[in-house]
Formats: sequence, structure tokens, C-alpha cells
Amino acid sequence: MLDRRTLLTSAAAALTTLATPELATGQARAVVVRAGRDRTDTHLKLLGITPYDVKVSTADSAGALFLCEHRDMARGGPGRHLHYEQDEWFFPTAGEFLFAVGDEKFHLHPGDSIFAPRRVAHRWTCVSDPGTILIALQPAGAIEDFFKVIGALPARPAADKLAEIFAAHGMKMLGPPMEIE
Repeated sequence: MLDRRTLLTSAAAALTTLATPELATGQARAVVVRAGRDRTDTHLKLLGITPYDVKVSTADSAGALFLCEHRDMARGGPGRHLHYEQDEWFFPTAGEFLFAVGDEKFHLHPGDSIFAPRRVAHRWTCVSDPGTILIALQPAGAIEDFFKVIGALPARPAADKLAEIFAAHGMKMLGPPMEIE
């Protein structure tokens, strides 16, 4: 199990990649995204339901970081999957969430956080209604495009189509969403 120090150190290390000169975007000023707003002004709704806002786009960080906010989520979450090249960090700001990372399970409340390393199977679910969570992926990879593709779908596709979409974006679908007890 990750202890708090390891988790925070890992998250800080992921975020410091933005400061490296070789990743500079050439952007000469800060990017501000106001509460309830989306960096790209698209305001996607994942599978037609969950509001999803980009806070730091892949372009903002020259591919080093992607940060999004899932707001006012109903109960539920993604199936068990892994990212081949991205580490993922989660930070609930409202509601309660269950996570499974590898063989371990965790219950998170607002202000808690969890780090899911690349190539480690994980899934999560919102167990309250509503819930809001910040998610950071480092490096960004194709995740922003993945969310655009999923955001354009009106409903959850069949398992084989979903697996195909995951694979096209550097991930592998491994199983169903978590059941809420």
C-alpha cells in the first residue's frame, strides 16, 4: 500500500515535469480556467452524462501533463483498465469514491488523493451522488483525445467497441466497472 509520503512525493514529481526547460511550450503567460469552466470551452459530458472540464490541456504543457475535473458525477465509474505510458493521480473534491489499484482497495473522501502508476490495473467509482474529482495524467499522451471521443458518444458503447477505443489511446480495458455495494 502506498503511504501518504510516497503518494505526495510521486504527485509532486509528476507535476514538476512542467518546470523542465525542454518541455517549455513557448507560452509567455499563465493560463487561467475559472471554476465551472473548461479550458477548451467544450464542456464535454462523458457518455452524455458526466460534466467533464479540461483544466490543463495537453497543448498547455507540451504533452507533459493533462488535468481534468469530473463534476457532479452520479454513482459509477470506468471499467478496470491500465495506461501503458501514463501515471494517473486522483483528488476527490466532493463526494466519496472507491478505488481498486492493483489488488488493493481504497475509500477516498474529499481532500484524499491516490496515485495509480502506469501499467497497473485500476478502476474507481463514485459511491455518492453527486461527486467531483480532479484527475491528472502524466505524461498526457493521447488521453485528451480519448476524452473527446468518449465525450462525443451518447451512451456507453458495447464492450468490444469500448476496448477498441481504449486501445487506440494507449490503454487496455481489462474488466467491468466496480460494483457499488
